[in-house]
Amino acid sequence: MNPDVLSTPGHLISLAARGFARLSEARLKPLGFGVGHLPVLVALRDGRASTQRDLARFARTEQPPMAQMLARMERDGLIERTPDPNDRRSSRITLTGSAEARLPDAVATLLQGNHEVLCDFTDEEVGQLVALLTRLIANLDRIAGVEAPPDLRRETDQTTR
Repeated sequence: MNPDVLSTPGHLISLAARGFARLSEARLKPLGFGVGHLPVLVALRDGRASTQRDLARFARTEQPPMAQMLARMERDGLIERTPDPNDRRSSRITLTGSAEARLPDAVATLLQGNHEVLCDFTDEEVGQLVALLTRLIANLDRIAGVEAPPDLRRETDQTTR
């Protein structure tokens, strides 16, 4: 049997991810955000992370690209850095008032895009898709030897019961 590589889950998920990214970028740009900013902004808003290392782990990226993104975000007035009183080598990162004020619109924009894309899916199908993708990501992390962020570990634990 010679499966069609273009019909594999990996390829189809990649196409879907690129489609979501294009849609999200186009809709977030007028708000002054990029799709890559959102995990950082949400983590900072919710208090899930406050250092570059924690943000890189949360966003599931390496530290060098996170450092570059944070530098651009600081330049664009989205975040501020202050010295960490407990570790002179580290900085605490917080949202600026401007970013915090615009973040609800950005989140609403992303949720609206998801709603539009999934409009012909039932609530049960959406829940199943989320559960399956969460398990898939956990399997990918396990195979790659990556520790999942605490939030994803909780979601995976809940969806595998």
